Amino acid sequence: MSASFFSRNAKKLLIILHDLVMTLAALVVSLALRFDDPFLADRLSYWRFAIPFAALAGLVYQFFRLYQSKWRFASLPDLIGIAKASAVLALALLVIDYVVLAQDLYGGYFFGRQAIAIYFVVQMALLGGPRILYRYWKDGRAKASPDRREAAATLLLGRPADVEVLLRGIETGAVKNMRPVAILSLRGADQGQVIRAVPVRGVFADLETEVNDAEVRGDPIRRLVMTPAALTPEAEPEKVLDRARRLGIPVLRMQSMEGAAPGALAPVDIEDLLLRPSHDVDAERVGHFVRGMRCVVTGGGGSIGSEICRRLQAYGAAAILIIENSELALHSVTEDLSSEGAETLVSGHIADVREKDRLAGLIAAFKPDIVFHAAALKHVPYLEQDWTEGIKTNVIGSINTAEAAIAAGASSLVMISTDKAIQPVSMLGATKRFAEIATTALNQEKNGTRLISVRFGNVLGSNGSVVPKFKAQIARGGPVTVTHPDMIRYFMTVREACDLVLTAASHAGATDASGAVPSVYVLKMGQQVKISELAERLIRLSGLEPGRDIDIRYTGVRPGERLHEILFDKDEPMVETGLDGVMAARSEAVSPQKIAEWLDGLNEAVRAGDMKKANAVLMAAIPDYRPGGPTG
Repeated sequence: MSASFFSRNAKKLLIILHDLVMTLAALVVSLALRFDDPFLADRLSYWRFAIPFAALAGLVYQFFRLYQSKWRFASLPDLIGIAKASAVLALALLVIDYVVLAQDLYGGYFFGRQAIAIYFVVQMALLGGPRILYRYWKDGRAKASPDRREAAATLLLGRPADVEVLLRGIETGAVKNMRPVAILSLRGADQGQVIRAVPVRGVFADLETEVNDAEVRGDPIRRLVMTPAALTPEAEPEKVLDRARRLGIPVLRMQSMEGAAPGALAPVDIEDLLLRPSHDVDAERVGHFVRGMRCVVTGGGGSIGSEICRRLQAYGAAAILIIENSELALHSVTEDLSSEGAETLVSGHIADVREKDRLAGLIAAFKPDIVFHAAALKHVPYLEQDWTEGIKTNVIGSINTAEAAIAAGASSLVMISTDKAIQPVSMLGATKRFAEIATTALNQEKNGTRLISVRFGNVLGSNGSVVPKFKAQIARGGPVTVTHPDMIRYFMTVREACDLVLTAASHAGATDASGAVPSVYVLKMGQQVKISELAERLIRLSGLEPGRDIDIRYTGVRPGERLHEILFDKDEPMVETGLDGVMAARSEAVSPQKIAEWLDGLNEAVRAGDMKKANAVLMAAIPDYRPGGPTG
């Protein structure tokens, strides 16, 4: 056995010994405070009583997990556990005194109510005090260390609750090279408070004042950190960023907790400022579901697929197989995941989901628990032009993946779809809707694999999305091109998109109170965003003025586009998932025989290059499909 094993067990034995000694000491102290001689000497003579009581105390401490938490991080939950354990032991003394011994057996009460009450208080102090003092001593040493003194003086912005999480991360060493010197809060009422020894000096409007004061103190601010609350629209984060830019101070943001170390930091992106407050994933649920799983991700080199891979690795997947038709993208994502140093086994293969036998062989050899199908063609103008490629990838590729997952015995398959699949007017929407219908039909075969679809809105920061395009146009000096002044879209972040995929996967096969099983999952994305307003805000976030520094030019609605998107079809019954931020629906299933008939028709249309025939088949499968239909 390793030295670390003996070291850990030696520390645990010392803690157990400490707690048992303190238990006996608490008994003696409580009796000494309650009784005088000769009553005290009489009671202390019954020392044999202390041995079984100490054994009972050890069991109680184990039950309340006093030995599973480190003294270095002793906190309120640990003190609550100590209070519960002390209360149980005090109750045990009460039972012993008033039931087992009783006045008629002993001739009087051995402890009495006052001594037991004193014992409860003393026991809590003797167990909790050393733990808190040890943590205080370790924190003091950490703050006095040369590394901490030389760390960057940092100003924290946000709500006290968020800031406190970050401060704990700094204290434990999870966040390094940072020395918090002051806090600016959203509320003026917080001014004058102290959070973990760091003072709240004002509100966001006091940024320049605090920076200047720090200069005068001889400890200039070298970094600014914004918590999630500081990035909400009400906090006007763009103003903070603009002022920090003028002051020459780098700005970081505090990331979400899921899949990351508490208080993990990242640079602030414009995308962080464009949305409503995001939905947080149930990390415990998803982590329990993913841990130890073998997962396949098709299209794993894309913006969504690669992030799904990262999240799977963060949640402890046993192995990930990445299937990607781009050698460059495959190399990039596998290198990125390998550099993380996690225990997840990552492998990748160059393959196309259109190649049925190749795909089936790879998935069968891997023996996955779950398959995430992210491979797709997604750009509306290209699919209107090269419609045969859309059918080959989005329809045939999706069916190939679903059949391969079923043949390999996967428990579930999650297919990435789009909000453009509802009442589609484009080849993208129609092919994705057909893929949804086909996978729902395969569910009827009762093969043990659950197939579901997840509908996305527009994903900020994904390859080819509107925000990178606008940012590039602004960098060139404009104009920023928008198709129509009334164009609106649902938006979500890459993180939200991937969280939705993993949450849906964890719910696959679950039923609601009526026994309904969802087949489609959708994120609650709030209100649709006007693209023209999005463009204006991006320009302002870049420190420029729309119409003066950067023009917005309207280019007209393109083929296959409409002014707004729809999340659910009118004939899809809604299903309650019980998951925060996630909606679901149950689609009516078409027979697999009908799917096969339509698929034959699509294959014939592709071989003949006959778009009219392809649209006729798609309209038969999707009655509300209107190719090139109204844009409204």
